[in-house]
Amino acid sequence: MQVQLGALHSPLYRRYWLGSLASIGATQLLVLGKGWLVFELSGSPLKLGLLGAAGAIPQILVTLFGGVLADRLDKRKVIMTTSLVICSLLLLLAALDATGVVEVWHVIVIAALIGLTSGFDWPARQAFFPNLIDRKHMTSAVALNSVLWQGTRMVVPAIGGIVIAVSSTAVIFLAAAAGFFTMFLVLASFDVVHRVAERGNPLHQFAEGLKFIITSKLFAVLIPLTWIVTFFGVSFIQLMPVFAEILSVGERGFGFLLSASGVGSVTGTMFIVFVQNTRRLGWLILGGSLCASLALFGISVVTHYADAIQNAYAIAICFVFLMGMFNSMYLISSMTVLQMRVPDALRGRVMGIHGITFSLISLGALFGGSVASAYTAPIAVAVGASIVMFAVLLVAATQSEIRNLRGS
Repeated sequence: MQVQLGALHSPLYRRYWLGSLASIGATQLLVLGKGWLVFELSGSPLKLGLLGAAGAIPQILVTLFGGVLADRLDKRKVIMTTSLVICSLLLLLAALDATGVVEVWHVIVIAALIGLTSGFDWPARQAFFPNLIDRKHMTSAVALNSVLWQGTRMVVPAIGGIVIAVSSTAVIFLAAAAGFFTMFLVLASFDVVHRVAERGNPLHQFAEGLKFIITSKLFAVLIPLTWIVTFFGVSFIQLMPVFAEILSVGERGFGFLLSASGVGSVTGTMFIVFVQNTRRLGWLILGGSLCASLALFGISVVTHYADAIQNAYAIAICFVFLMGMFNSMYLISSMTVLQMRVPDALRGRVMGIHGITFSLISLGALFGGSVASAYTAPIAVAVGASIVMFAVLLVAATQSEIRNLRGS
């Protein structure tokens, strides 16, 4: 376990990790709360898609240059600033909700502003934490960061669903604001000096990072593949309120569906940590994504025929778990490979571009919500799963460098 948790031996990383636990848990509460509130106000899958796109589009646009900023400025101060801004926006949303004047457009605008702010936050985080650890602990740190996301997704939505059922979404937004303020306080207590890139033309610096990705085959394949996987695959999470309605399980069932995804993701992350040195890492990366697409098909079938299948909710939870597990195996192993190969001077820019991945989860909801509105949510998931499967098989058939990746 010493190898697997080696990054926690660093006191600075340990404090950063605990602070991130609060802010990432807050992010999970935000996803849960805003999704349920919009669906409760509108009852529309398309509005859920618009909500996801509203947060994702500004985040993607800003993330492209947020990496340049992360390489030019003090990353700690960037994260402190973004944490305070998001905290303020969440307090505003909580006030609108608590007073009963909240409308769908309020939630969408605030989601867009949070997405805009997160576009600066994510690249800074990706460039900040490697400075707190020894390089030999990179896999451990990437896995531990993932455990934060997946572990909170495992626990927080289930608790949040119960909180919504007994109180309101306003309480969820207040708790989320507290989480981001906690992250600010933790970083304010740090006394560290970080190297920054030489000042220069931001467009030139961005082009430098982009050129590295295009000319490095590993990055040129894995980053676009990850974008496809999240846009067409993982974005099904944004349609969870619809699946909860199809399965007739209410707020608590909605929370447990999200939690099942988190449980699966933590399981996949732990598996990758223990097999990080496998000689067949490339096949593990591709196999994880392929199996995730098959699990997506399972979710589609079970929800499409929910009325005719006994225990459809329990079976759906199993497929959501498998989707989370296999997708996490892909994301963690591929991200570790990229973090190990990227030069430190380009880390903010390159991993910022890779960070678009997580914005595409929300943006993919616009695609999924549009298909779901025209047909059904299960059909939307099946279409996304088909596209992911085709992309993975294409890479497996044509990219020997990916197939032959070794953990060592």
